[in-house]
Amino acid sequence: MPQDTPTDSVASAPKIGFVSLGCPKALTDSELILTQLGAEGYATSKTFAGADLVIVNTCGFIDDAVKESLDAIGEALAENGKVIVTGCLGAKAGAGGSGNLVRQMHPSVLAVTGPHATQEVMDAVHRHVPKPHDPFVDLVPPQGIKLTPKHYAYLKISEGCNHRCTFCIIPSLRGDLVSRPVGDVLGEARRLFESGVKELLVVSQDTSAYGVDVKYRTGFWDGKPVRTRMLDLCEQARRLAEPFGAWVRLHYVYPYPHVDEVVPLMASGVILPYLDVPFQHAHPDVLKRMKRPASGERNLERLQRWREICPEIVVRSTFIAGFPGETEAEFETLLDFMREAQIDRAGCFAYSPVQGAAANELPGALPAEVREERRARFMAVAEAVSAAKLARRVGATMQVLVDSAPALGRRGAVGRSYADAPEIDGRVTLLAPQKASTQLRVGEFARARIVGAQGHDLIGQPI
Repeated sequence: MPQDTPTDSVASAPKIGFVSLGCPKALTDSELILTQLGAEGYATSKTFAGADLVIVNTCGFIDDAVKESLDAIGEALAENGKVIVTGCLGAKAGAGGSGNLVRQMHPSVLAVTGPHATQEVMDAVHRHVPKPHDPFVDLVPPQGIKLTPKHYAYLKISEGCNHRCTFCIIPSLRGDLVSRPVGDVLGEARRLFESGVKELLVVSQDTSAYGVDVKYRTGFWDGKPVRTRMLDLCEQARRLAEPFGAWVRLHYVYPYPHVDEVVPLMASGVILPYLDVPFQHAHPDVLKRMKRPASGERNLERLQRWREICPEIVVRSTFIAGFPGETEAEFETLLDFMREAQIDRAGCFAYSPVQGAAANELPGALPAEVREERRARFMAVAEAVSAAKLARRVGATMQVLVDSAPALGRRGAVGRSYADAPEIDGRVTLLAPQKASTQLRVGEFARARIVGAQGHDLIGQPI
């Protein structure tokens, strides 16, 4: 009787379709699930119809994200019929606070889990599509399966959050802060750099709080003690990244005083002089209603201190306009903060009620048109600040990480500077090289002289 060859076995492996929605933290959950699927010999399908089963990793933070997730589940059910739901929406209660929203809207799904639930997802997959028995399977690269381009990757250092911001339901979906062991985090970082990653994006719900839950416990890395805290993690990540010429970028950094200790590391350019700090507002009364730490005045002092330590630092942030009870004077304070703080990259949401959020019970809800009008006014100020700062870069020489370069960049390329995180910030459009021998390759760095600014983006001439 003929035996299957490894090729036959792979060809007959069950196929799993996958949809990943939401933030980078959800993306890393998707990568863990895909890595485990690959390790067990499952194949992936590019279409719903061609899959034995579909997994949808959902987002449930705001109404638009809930709708997008529910629509994706519905589409997968219509085209395939066998769907497992995971992620933040999976933890969301149904109408009236009872039951499960996903099951209420799509009762035919096979299973529903919350976020960060790789094993529960795999258990559901095993129940409905038994894993293949293939002694030849060794299909997963050491760094795991990634959904990002090969040259950059997200590294999640913790799960959950200890804050109880009134507009947010993340703690009810993902729980309190749980920091990953520092040795595990650094081991994953090393594997990613060894696989060719040139930009490591550190993410969590609260990166500055890393280690608080374990009282900054001392762990071990390469046989040496390392404390579980942000500064120590950044120091070790810098040492790991340097031999590979790679960047490390920090996201979701709350403006705690100890962040000042990390800023000097940014002068080296390995830990990028870039901080993603979710300020949300500037008026003390609004911040109090939001249950946010710090105040606008203290945040201005902290920004000034960071710029004194590292003049090249770029700060990106997000804000909410039209929070319940926000007066015109309080909103004007926010606009004044933006002008004085000179935030390089800013995004703004018009406040939107989220089911289960404490802010829903606050008095003074504003009409939708007022919220949207304030968002537009905020963005006009933010864009003017950003445009002025980008204009000052004209004439400078910058290092650019190339993201796209058709025909080896002979007609130009697109990349990002240290000031630009993927997907959320601007980009650098690289003109065609002046020398025919110059090539631009995806995942490699190029030096460029900035010759213009356009909107949120820069234009550079490779040199």
